[in-house]
Amino acid sequence: MCGFCFLFDRYTPPALAKQRVTECLLAMQHRGPDAGRIEASGAAILGHRRLSIIDLTGSKQPMADPSGRYLLAYNGEIYNYHEARNQLAGRWCFTTNGDTEVLLAGLILDGVNFLKHLEGMWAFALWDSLERQLLLGRDRMGKKPLFYQILPKGGLACASELSALRKLSAIPWHEDEHSTADYLRYGYNMPGYTAWQEVGEIMPGHIAQWQPDDKLHQTTWWQIQQHSFAGNTQQATTMLHESLVAAVERRMVADVEVGAFLSGGVDSSLICAIIRKELDKPLKTFTIGFEEAAFDERCYARLAADALGTEHYEEVFAGWDEDELERLLLNHVGQPFADSSLLPTAMVSRVAARQVKVALSGDGGDELFSGYQRYQARNILRWYTRLPKGLQHLAEKSIRALPEPTVHHSRSLIKKAHLFMDIVERQQAETPYFAPLMFSPDQLRKLAPGLEAMGHSPPGILDVTKPDDITRMMYADALIYLPQDILTKVDRSSMAHSLETRSPFLDQQVVELAFSIPRYWHRHGFSGKRMLKKSFSKLIPSAIWRRRKQGFGVPIHDWFRGRLGERLRSLANENISGILSAPAITALLNEHKQGGRDHGYRLWLIYAYLLWKQQNL
Repeated sequence: MCGFCFLFDRYTPPALAKQRVTECLLAMQHRGPDAGRIEASGAAILGHRRLSIIDLTGSKQPMADPSGRYLLAYNGEIYNYHEARNQLAGRWCFTTNGDTEVLLAGLILDGVNFLKHLEGMWAFALWDSLERQLLLGRDRMGKKPLFYQILPKGGLACASELSALRKLSAIPWHEDEHSTADYLRYGYNMPGYTAWQEVGEIMPGHIAQWQPDDKLHQTTWWQIQQHSFAGNTQQATTMLHESLVAAVERRMVADVEVGAFLSGGVDSSLICAIIRKELDKPLKTFTIGFEEAAFDERCYARLAADALGTEHYEEVFAGWDEDELERLLLNHVGQPFADSSLLPTAMVSRVAARQVKVALSGDGGDELFSGYQRYQARNILRWYTRLPKGLQHLAEKSIRALPEPTVHHSRSLIKKAHLFMDIVERQQAETPYFAPLMFSPDQLRKLAPGLEAMGHSPPGILDVTKPDDITRMMYADALIYLPQDILTKVDRSSMAHSLETRSPFLDQQVVELAFSIPRYWHRHGFSGKRMLKKSFSKLIPSAIWRRRKQGFGVPIHDWFRGRLGERLRSLANENISGILSAPAITALLNEHKQGGRDHGYRLWLIYAYLLWKQQNL
């Protein structure tokens, strides 16, 4: 796992351009502490920071082909690189033992079509010095990041992180208010966009081509295929078992030790169980707990670790740390980001990084196998909307009259009822569904007057023949929520501690199989992940299968009734944003502190934005 950058700027003196690339790489040293190099090809400069996982002493980057025409910088891992190398062996004389040269050779010999034969995660930049053409690419699901900026006078810069990209040019960046509107709605940006007007993102499953004095042209090289599973449930169960075991085995390929995150939920427990029981490999596991019992999953993680016989490590997340959050937001994410589990994800990554350089995670299991509570809520919503309007009004009035608890929703029916009323309130705005909304339209209008009509159109969600609501939600979550929130959080948090994370659920075979299976095989009534359970029911303790869905929640709700609430009030009163309404923020905070409503996640979203804005005036 690594970080890289590219700069083409004919009008900046070569020495200054190289200095900027050097500063860019220094800002990404956490992504690659093992080695760093810079290579120039005319006005094009590529820089690379390396975290050595495969071919530890070889495969130096940027890597040139034997003729010197092509230069490659690459961030990621190709798990089937041995097979891909064998396919190319008759046409290429390999001099290294890693996956970097395989990617270089394949792109030169077979072009973009070579990517379709690869299984892994990546972002790359390939410079053709003869044609003066740059090829950029990202993996199917968007595990690895890649940002770019078109420079004046026909130049371009790109980098693995936003804060590093800023080092490549003296051109000031400006807030994109359309992206701010997206952020306030969803808690993150839409694919392809960033918080900055001048900066874009290569989208998952896309490649981009660029030449000096031209625009950057993005095209799709992969998307989730639309087809229906032809067999019966038993055949699907067998295929799922074989596919996921193979996906985990592929992700164990490394020249360093591989560990795994273990929260005690179904997804992470299942990955660990496959490693221990199916592959019979030793395993170190890592978890984070909370002092607040409602958010603490350590007992389930210990249960799984004991049952599987892993070498288990855990720490307790003590609380909110503004300095750490500021470091993560500004130095690693580089833009507003509302997922409060960024902090504990960074902490569990730090714990893991003391023992291993690679950790497997359960990311993707909820999106692919219908695990989220919001899918269950959509089923209930269908029933609820058939009730007489008067009865609906009475239900809403009765629930809202009850104080909303701050405990995790898995511990309180009253909390679940309040969250369901939020969904009812947002129903029209979330149709068609693209992602869960953080605010109702009325709340957004009060918070950010003038932004309610702004925002970027979400990228096209693959049309499904006569989709039910839940099927569309699963597609949208896999294509928007997963890369823009979950994978962003895990990549920035783990790489902040020089830890590579791998996600077996995001294996191409697993993804395409999961979306070919009829939705009602995954979820029936209030029960999701049914196909996972059919395939692996005996592999993990029954108590983990039976436990209520929790997720990596953070007790920010209580924090905002204490010191964090006062910090937010101070930021709001400074009125530094010029976009958000300080009275609206104060009203939300007061209602939260008085105990009538739990606005914890909304307040965190506002807090993260104002903290970022304070540093980017």
